[in-house]
Amino acid sequence: MHSYGFALYCCQHIGTEETLGREKPRIIIFSGKGGVGKTTAAAATALRCAENGLKTIVISIDIAHSLSDAFQPEIDLHDHNRGQRRQINDNLWIQEVDIQEELDRHWGEVSKYLAALLGKSGITNVLAEELAIIPGMEDVVSLLYINQYYKEKTFDVIVIDCAPTGESLRFVSMPSTLEWYMKKIFKLERNLLKAARPIAKRFTDIPLPEDAYFASIGNLFMRLEGVDEVLLDREVTSVRLVTNAEKMVVRETQRAFMYFCLYGLVVDAIIVNRLFPQSLQDSYLKDWLCTQQRSLKQINEIFDPIPIRKVNILEDEVVGLEMLSKMGAQIYDEIDPSAVMHQDTVYRIDRSEDGFTLRIKLPFVTKDHVDLFQEDGDLVVRIGSFKRHVFMPRVLVGRKPGRASLENSILSVAFPGPA
Repeated sequence: MHSYGFALYCCQHIGTEETLGREKPRIIIFSGKGGVGKTTAAAATALRCAENGLKTIVISIDIAHSLSDAFQPEIDLHDHNRGQRRQINDNLWIQEVDIQEELDRHWGEVSKYLAALLGKSGITNVLAEELAIIPGMEDVVSLLYINQYYKEKTFDVIVIDCAPTGESLRFVSMPSTLEWYMKKIFKLERNLLKAARPIAKRFTDIPLPEDAYFASIGNLFMRLEGVDEVLLDREVTSVRLVTNAEKMVVRETQRAFMYFCLYGLVVDAIIVNRLFPQSLQDSYLKDWLCTQQRSLKQINEIFDPIPIRKVNILEDEVVGLEMLSKMGAQIYDEIDPSAVMHQDTVYRIDRSEDGFTLRIKLPFVTKDHVDLFQEDGDLVVRIGSFKRHVFMPRVLVGRKPGRASLENSILSVAFPGPA
């Protein structure tokens, strides 16, 4: 049997500057349930990379924005540097995306139209501007910065501090969602409204978007070109899931792992945060110690062979460079924090005499949980409330899917016909 391998998405080497230590910039995405210590783990990782001489930036796309608090608690409560990057030391920068600032930079025509539309409903101008923020704008803006920094090779390492799990999944699904919209809807919608605009103006004062609105969206999409390939390049991008040794949090981590696999991203480490040291002798915490050890055993069994990095609860809150450095040393010890710690196979196409078989890794799923169907020539995989459009590589275009099976966490879809 011949194999097309797993590199269905190849990342082109584009750039204008030389990086300090890497052929390609490295992207590490941190995700996890709210409150597990995801931001401090991301910050500690970024600091550890910087201490190793790598030019590093950590970008927060969590609207709560506690990244600057982790590094410099003396910074003003609402000072996010207008969404621009802030230098921490010689090799380290942080950036907290400010969507209000980004509206003017990247979404001018779009937000202007939405504000005008809301204004027609009687909402005040100030409130209309606030409400004109579409869910997902923060994700698109963050992707713009990732794509820019990657192509320009501004940094050796780009660490992404995502919002809690659900929003993280929206972030990683955004490139395929935008690609679907641009391919299937954008041109049709633009042409229809171009024809309808003169007629609509005679009958209603509700504004229809002008062509500048569509030009703005088209320009944004052009600037995002290639970011999906960057996120799916296993040599460049990986996800690190932060969890606690508690049953509810572990189950959330399982779901996150499954959905990241659905979207084609590789999880290269699980970071178990806030463990009580076994040497701790305290009758009050006896049950907690037992619970954590039981959950830790489960984590090792569930996620094997993915590396499990354990972090004991520190003597004080993890705030400031000194404590972040201690946490980074615990997580990584002698390991290079920028290395891809585990490579897994997420996609694969096999060829045989009967045709082709597409294989997708879907852990923790039974066949009853998976819906598989075709929509406008795309293969769509749905698990619960999440779905992914799997754009067909050229060898599968025009072929109809046949039998599908799910064995050993691998979804196999046959595409029969001459190979």
